[in-house]
Amino acid sequence: MAVSGSNGLSLTQELTFSNLCGTVYKQGNLVFTPDGNSILSPVGNRLTVFDLVNNKAVTFPYENRKNIDRIALSPNATLLISVDEDGRALLVNYNRQIVLHHFNFKNKVYDLQFSPDGKYFAVTHGKQIQLWKTPGFHREFTPIVLHRTYTGHYDEVTCITWSPDSKYFLTTSKDMSARVYSTNPIEGFVPFTLSGHRDTVVGAWFSKEQDTIYTVSKDGALFEWRHQLINPKAQDADSDDESAMEVDDGPKRWSAVQRHFFYQDHAKVVCAAYHAASAMMVVGFSNGVFGIWELPSFNNIHTLSISQKKIDSVTINKSGEWLAFGASKLGQLLVWEWQSESYVLKQQGHFYDMNCLSYSSDGQSVVTGGDDGKVKVWNTISGFCFVTFSEHTSRVTATEFAKNGQVVFSASLDGTVRAFDLVRYRNFRTFTSPTPVQFSTLAVDPSGEVVCAGAQNTFEIYVWSVQTGKLLDILSGHTAPISGLAFSPTAQFLASSSWDHSIRTWDVFGRGKSVESFTHLSEVLALAFRPDGKELCGSTLDGQLSFWDVDNALQTNVIDGRRDISGGRKAEDKITAENSTSGKHFNSLCYTADGSCIIGGGNSKYVCIYDIKANILVKKWQISKNLSFDGTLEFLNSKNMTEAGAMDLIDDDDDMSDLEDRQDNALPGTKDLSKRNVRPEIRTKAVRFSPTGRSWAAASTEGLLIYSLDDTLLFDPFDLEIDITPETILETLDEKDYLKALVMAFRLNERQYIQRCYEAIPPSDV
Repeated sequence: MAVSGSNGLSLTQELTFSNLCGTVYKQGNLVFTPDGNSILSPVGNRLTVFDLVNNKAVTFPYENRKNIDRIALSPNATLLISVDEDGRALLVNYNRQIVLHHFNFKNKVYDLQFSPDGKYFAVTHGKQIQLWKTPGFHREFTPIVLHRTYTGHYDEVTCITWSPDSKYFLTTSKDMSARVYSTNPIEGFVPFTLSGHRDTVVGAWFSKEQDTIYTVSKDGALFEWRHQLINPKAQDADSDDESAMEVDDGPKRWSAVQRHFFYQDHAKVVCAAYHAASAMMVVGFSNGVFGIWELPSFNNIHTLSISQKKIDSVTINKSGEWLAFGASKLGQLLVWEWQSESYVLKQQGHFYDMNCLSYSSDGQSVVTGGDDGKVKVWNTISGFCFVTFSEHTSRVTATEFAKNGQVVFSASLDGTVRAFDLVRYRNFRTFTSPTPVQFSTLAVDPSGEVVCAGAQNTFEIYVWSVQTGKLLDILSGHTAPISGLAFSPTAQFLASSSWDHSIRTWDVFGRGKSVESFTHLSEVLALAFRPDGKELCGSTLDGQLSFWDVDNALQTNVIDGRRDISGGRKAEDKITAENSTSGKHFNSLCYTADGSCIIGGGNSKYVCIYDIKANILVKKWQISKNLSFDGTLEFLNSKNMTEAGAMDLIDDDDDMSDLEDRQDNALPGTKDLSKRNVRPEIRTKAVRFSPTGRSWAAASTEGLLIYSLDDTLLFDPFDLEIDITPETILETLDEKDYLKALVMAFRLNERQYIQRCYEAIPPSDV
C-alpha cells in the first residue's frame, strides 16, 4: 500500500518510531526476563528486547537522557528501571512500555538489583547502598520511598547481590572487600566484612543453602567463605562429640576456607555471574575469553574465546541453560547454550558509523554498510541481521539492492564494487577500475544488468556489466568529487551530482553519448529521482532542494530547508547553533512511493519531510534525544564551560584500575592526537522510504532507525489458502458452523475477524 495524495500526507504524519536495528549492545548490563526466554540489552539510551524463542527484536519507544548504564527488571516482570550515566532513572511499565516516573539518584549507579520477593530494590550510591521500596498499587506521595541507607565501605560500591530469602544482601567495593547486610534489623546480627582480596571485588554471591559465599576479584582470585563457629574446638577433628554439641550454638563468623585462582595469561576478570541452583560460575575476561566453573569443586567445564575485545557483561537465565555476553567495544551480543555448546543468538552491529542503506523491493530487508568495512542485511520485521559480508577492506560508502531482491551491490573506498548473492551468501562479482580509485557512490540500473560507481578522487563514473564483470565505459566531465548517482526508474539514462555545482544526465545505453547539465548555485550533495522518472531533486550545500523537469531541463521548484535541518550546538562550538553554517544541508534524499513528498536527512538531529506541490514542511522528526551525543542540545549552559574546555569532554575519572582500557597513559597535560577520544556527533548519513510506503529508515549515529505506521496493519496470515477470505469466514459464521469459522479466522490472522467469531460462539457450544 503506497502513500498517496492528501491521505498520504496524513499517513506521513502518523509515522512513529517502531524499531532500532544495526545496534545490539552499547554498554551496561544484560538482563534475562524471569521466564528466561528473552534478553534485555541497552542500545545507547534505548532498550531492546530480544525474544530468543520467537526470533524477534523490539526496541522500546522511550529514551533516557544519556546512554543507559544499568537496568533491572522486577521478579514478576512488571516494573523496569533503567539508569543512565548520570544516575537519572526511568521507572517503566515493562509490559505496556510506558514511562511511569522520572527519578534522579544524584550519583553514578554501578549496580541496581530487585530483591527476590520484589518488595525492595538496592542501589549503589558512591560508598553507600540505598534500599528503596518497590512501587506498588497503593497510593504514595512519591512513587519510590527510601527504606534504609547502609554505610561501611571505604570506596565506591560496585556490585549488589541478594540472598534467596531476601533477608540479606552482599555488596562488593573498590576497597577490595565484600560486606553482608540485613534488609531489616535482626537481633544479634552485625554487618560483616569479608576482606583478603588484593584487587577490586567484581562480585559476591550466596550459595543455594546460604551457608557459603563466593567472592571474585579483578585479579582472578575466587574465595570461598563458610559460616563457621568462632570456637576453635568446633574445628578440632579430634574433639569428642559431646564438646562439639556444646558449642554448636555458639557465636559464628564468615571465614575463608578455599582460595582458587583463574590463570588466564595476564587477563583481568571483568564480569562474573553465579547460578545458585546448579552451583555454576561464569567468568568473563578482558581478553575476550569466558570460562564456566563448577563450585565448590572448582572444575573447569569449558573455556571459550568469543571476542577480540573484553567481555563487559555476562548473565545466566533462570534455568541455567543459556549464558548471555555483551562486548561493548565491538557491539557484540551473544547467547550461548553451554550444554550443547552452540549459539542461540549471535548478533553484532556496525561498531563504527553506519554510512548507507537500501531497501529490498518488498520492504522486508534492509542492507547497510559501515565504516568497519562490513555489509549487513537486516530483516525489518524481526530486527535481526541474517547475513554479514566482510570482503571489503575499507569503509563501505554505498549499498544497493537489485530490483529482483536477490543481489546486493556495495561500493567502498578500497577501490572495489562488489556484488553479493543472497541465495548462496557469497561475493560472486568484484568490479575494479584500471587505476586505483576510491568509490563514493553507486547506482544499479532497473534491469540489474549494469552497475555504475562514482569516484571521489578522479571525478569519473565507471560503468560495468554485471553478467561479465567487464568495464564497459568511463564517463568523464565532472571537475569535482561525485556525490550521488541514480538511474532513472523509467528512461534509460543515468544522473550524477557533483561538488562542481552541477547535476548531469548521461545516455549510458545509447550511441549518442548525449549529456545534459543542470547548473546549481552551490555544491550538489545528493540527488533523487521521482518514482515516475519525470522529476529530479538535488540537495545543495546552501540548504536548498532544487526540483528539475528532466524532459525539458527546467527548474520547477525550490525549497529552502536551512532553518528546518539546522541542528544543535556542539560542546566546543564558539558560535550559537542559529549562526553556525555547519550541518545546514541535506546529505541524503528520497521520494515517497507516490512522489508527492520528499524526505531528507543531514549532519543534524532532524529528518524533514516536505510536500513538494504545496512547498511546505509536513513533519520534522528528532532522531535522538541522547545527550551523550554532540549536537543534541540547541543551547549550551555556560556553567559547563571551563578554561580547559567543556566539562563533558574532560576525563575526571580518577579510577586508575583500568589502565589497559584508558585512552591516556601519557604524562599529565600532554595530549596524543592519534588517540581518538571524541564524543560521537548526532547525524543522519542516509534516509530511505520503504517501497511499500508504510515505513522509512535512517542510518544514524545510533544505528538503523525505522519509523513506520501502526504495526497491527501488517498482514501476516498463517497457512493461508485461496478460499479463506473475510467473506467466506462471515458466510461460515452465518451458517452457524462456529468451529470452522474460528479456525478460518485464525488462519487469516486478522484480529477483527478472530474477535467477531469468538464473540459469536454461544455458551452452549463452548
